[in-house]
Amino acid sequence: MKTFFNVLIVLLVFFVNGFSQMQVPNDWYYGSPGEGYNGISMKKAYSEILRGKQTKTVVVAVIDSGIDIEHEDLMDNIWTNPGEIPGNGIDDDKNGYVDDVHGWNFIGGPDGQNVGPDTYEATRVYSALRYKYENANPATMSKDQKKEYDTFVRAKETVDKELEKARAGLTQMNTVETRVMKALDGLHTALNGKELSLANLDSLDSASNMDMAMAKNIASQYLGQVGVSSVEDLKKVVSMEIDEDKKSYQNKIDFAYNPDFDPRKTIVKDNYSDPMQKYYGNSDVEGPDPLHGTHVAGIIGAVRDNEIGMDGVAPNVKLMSVRAVPDGDERDKDVANAIRYAVDNGAQIINMSFGKGFGTHKNLVDEAVKYAAKKDVLLVHAAGNSGQNNDQITNYPNANFEKKSGFLCKKSKRAENWIEVGALNYKMGEDAPAPFSNYGIKEVDLFAPGMKIYSTMPNNDYAPLQGTSMASPVVAGVAATLRSVYPSLTAIQVKEAILKSVTPLTDTVKVPGSKTEKTAFSKLSVTGGVVNLEKALIYASTMKGKKKVKKAAA
Repeated sequence: MKTFFNVLIVLLVFFVNGFSQMQVPNDWYYGSPGEGYNGISMKKAYSEILRGKQTKTVVVAVIDSGIDIEHEDLMDNIWTNPGEIPGNGIDDDKNGYVDDVHGWNFIGGPDGQNVGPDTYEATRVYSALRYKYENANPATMSKDQKKEYDTFVRAKETVDKELEKARAGLTQMNTVETRVMKALDGLHTALNGKELSLANLDSLDSASNMDMAMAKNIASQYLGQVGVSSVEDLKKVVSMEIDEDKKSYQNKIDFAYNPDFDPRKTIVKDNYSDPMQKYYGNSDVEGPDPLHGTHVAGIIGAVRDNEIGMDGVAPNVKLMSVRAVPDGDERDKDVANAIRYAVDNGAQIINMSFGKGFGTHKNLVDEAVKYAAKKDVLLVHAAGNSGQNNDQITNYPNANFEKKSGFLCKKSKRAENWIEVGALNYKMGEDAPAPFSNYGIKEVDLFAPGMKIYSTMPNNDYAPLQGTSMASPVVAGVAATLRSVYPSLTAIQVKEAILKSVTPLTDTVKVPGSKTEKTAFSKLSVTGGVVNLEKALIYASTMKGKKKVKKAAA
């Protein structure tokens, strides 16, 4: 479902400030570089390389908010646990999870309840340390105490700043609501009883009336939707969607940045202080709001060539839903268990479109990442949407292992089975990186399309969204394609094929998060380029696979 912020604020910017919005096709990134956009050569890969190719089914785990597993464009590609009998209340496959037919939910409770809103990690850190340090004197602290105190101060500053932004956003939406309702009232008067139609809208003069121009464009965006046949209908729909956006800001105030809020004890009912606890949660893989996870899943593996919706990147995929991301920050214990669950149940690729600025139990995630490496599973992770340099400001989780965390994979301090993905704009030249994308010549491996990405939404809907959350599944889809066509390639070989085959961009670009600073695109990531499916397949075809592949049963 569209949020009113996405539809309306763009229109307000257009009419108040005179900016134009570029019309972008839903499949803009399917094409090849040089065909109008910096695409990933997906069409060419399918028409010239993948046509007639035999493929092996690849399981991709989507650790996210949940997936609408009944979506018309996803249901045929949803993973089903072959060892589990649905709904019998028995752990048939003895893996510790009862009725995990399509995945597992680590933020659900034994009674079927689910965590919706949750706090951000900064709020949890602030909450845990405030009674210890709120009135403390740093001059009297030991070195270890001072380090912990500095973490408290950073968390408190984050919470205070974000609360201020949420309150300002709520005020802005109230102002927007007043402006829009006034404009729609003006439209109602101008129509003077005439039908709300495109022809009648076009007949209204709005050349010198910005409110009328805005009202006409809002009406044209919503005209044709079920239940919108009059200005009064339109006002009801718009009011409802404004309320949703206001609710988003209010939730940040009431839940995300509220240090006194904790849904964990009353809903999940696990022993949160026990990092080794694995068996908790429930089998509801959709959850209360599967919007984000459904969109991510479609990018990877929406059913191809079925003449509905859109096409996923991967040709032969099964999508495993592992719910661990609430409306707030994911918790490290849940992420670690989600990774282990996915690995133990056959996932070969894991997409992780989430992240945060604090990592309180990173060692748990590190050990899970090493476990995935041992089992030859590739992890693909979104770099984040703060417009920051991840080389300088840590974004969690990440590929760097903490020094205190157990044995090191291949004696390395960095996970070799991890790809970190920044977001590419549909624009080219100096606007090539998405303005919100995190970057880093050491910490971000490559970029992938992440703006105006059209994909599946709950309830058989489709819409464009943006974020590194959308860029990561593009790469996960490419990785799944390589493992499907060349199943003998290891996770590390698939990573090599992807990173060695990027489309290099040589432009000088605006640094994400900065209004004036520019740099070479090549300095924003390890590879300095954009994922390219066609080139990755060609590179992979030259590699000698190191993995033994079981022959399919006759």
